[in-house]
Order: sequence, then structure tokens, then C-alpha cells
Amino acid sequence: MESEYNRMERAIRYIEDHAEDQPSLDVVSEHVGLSPYHFQRIFKKWTGVSPKRFLQFLTVENAKQLLDQSASVLETSYDVGLSGSGRLHDLFVSVEAVTPGQFKSGGSGVKLEYGFHQTPFGRAVIAMAKDGLTDLKFVDEEDESKAVHELEKKWPAADITENRGATGKIARRIFGGLERSAEGSPIKLWLRGTNFQIKVWQALLRIPEGTIVSYSDVARSIGRPEAVRAAANAVGSNPIAWLIPCHRVLRSSGAIGGYGGGIARKKIMLAREIAGQGAR
Repeated sequence: MESEYNRMERAIRYIEDHAEDQPSLDVVSEHVGLSPYHFQRIFKKWTGVSPKRFLQFLTVENAKQLLDQSASVLETSYDVGLSGSGRLHDLFVSVEAVTPGQFKSGGSGVKLEYGFHQTPFGRAVIAMAKDGLTDLKFVDEEDESKAVHELEKKWPAADITENRGATGKIARRIFGGLERSAEGSPIKLWLRGTNFQIKVWQALLRIPEGTIVSYSDVARSIGRPEAVRAAANAVGSNPIAWLIPCHRVLRSSGAIGGYGGGIARKKIMLAREIAGQGAR
């Protein structure tokens, strides 16, 4: 049976492929095998907006306008000491890096536990060690074995086991209703990357919710304005989707750009956040 998320992904692709024809609600709902009423209800549940508003939010022209409005948002966030607004901020996430020795050894002596879980953005694999969350990646069910293989490749010397009970607790805290509290201890991220990548990922954490920036904004925010391509590669290498919000970075042209979890998923994340900001 096709999941709701996969249906919404197909709907988004259909709307985009036929944007010039302005497909009606009836046409799109028929394409995904739902009645117009159920399609509208489910689409709004997943994206936070109606299909029509979804397209309005994510046109290139609208994206360019949002980029213009947030041109200096990273610098401003640094100035006021914030890493974001709303659900994602200093009290919710803390970051530590893998030591050079652990990096070089491929995680020797590290016990890594992983599990697959349903989230508001589809199925995801979550991996964690005693020092914190190491990986969060969106996957299709048929790619689960591939996801485990990638974990083993990334942490070749680690002891990797499946433990859905342990990872389920963190999944519920991250995605539970998408309403996360700053109370209690922050979620610790234990990142394995180069110094440059760590700086980029920390910069991403400073992008306020409902805001989008360009890759050049990210490069400037870490003091490397000439390293736009390297910054883009680091954004693309983000190991912890959603929490480290690489989905908030677009090309300077306003084009959505790539996303490891798929363009449709990135657009759903952006639409939910932008719609949420508009409702406040």
C-alpha cells in the first residue's frame, strides 16, 4: 500500500511537471488515486498549506524575494547570539565534533545504534552513539539496506547494531508533532566532518525557521566568501537532516537546488516552515 508521503511526493512532481497547464484539484487528486476532498486534506496535513498556496510559496520569484529579505540573516543571528527562532535554537541543539583520533580511526571503540522510523517527512534512519546523534537521513523502504551499508562505510571500525527502542525515543522528541520544547537537556549532535564542514553545519543551525538563505550567504557567514562551492558541498554533506536545516539553503537564483532526501521533501519542509511563520 502506497504511503501518504509517497502520494504527496507524486502529487508535487505532477504539479511541477504540469505547472504551465495549471492542473486543477480534480486532476491532481485523480493522478494520485484520491478524491479531491481527501487529497486536499492530506496535502495540507503534510505541507501545512493548500496545493495552490504550495505553488505560490515555492515559485522562483517568491524564493528570490525571500532571499532578498534574509540577505544578512546569518550575520544578524551571530550578532544577537541566536542559532534560530522558534523550535530550533541553542537550548534545543548542542554540537560537538568527533575528535581527530576518532575521525582517523573510523570510529574504533564507538558503539553506534540505529533504527528506521516514520516521520512527518517520510521514513528516516537515525543513528546515535553515547556522545550524541550522528546521523539522520530520509530513505525509502527499499533503500534501508543501502542506508545501513552507508553507515558501515562511514563508521568502518565502529560496533553498529540496530536498536529501534533507543532511536525511537530521539525520533519522537525530534518529530513529535513538530512541536519541540526547549525544556530539558538539549539534543546533542556528534558530528564527524572536517573543520570546514563543521563550521558550515554550525552556520546552518543559525538560520531562523521560516527563513531561506543562499550558499553564498553561508560561505560569507563563516568568513570564507570565496568558498561558495565548497560551502555548497558541505551543505550537501550534512549528516543530520531537518535538525541541521540544510533545506533552508537555496541557490542565489532562487532555484531550490538539490537535497539528499529529494527535492519534493525539501519543498514540503520549506512550505511547512514558511506557512507556519505566516500564521504567527
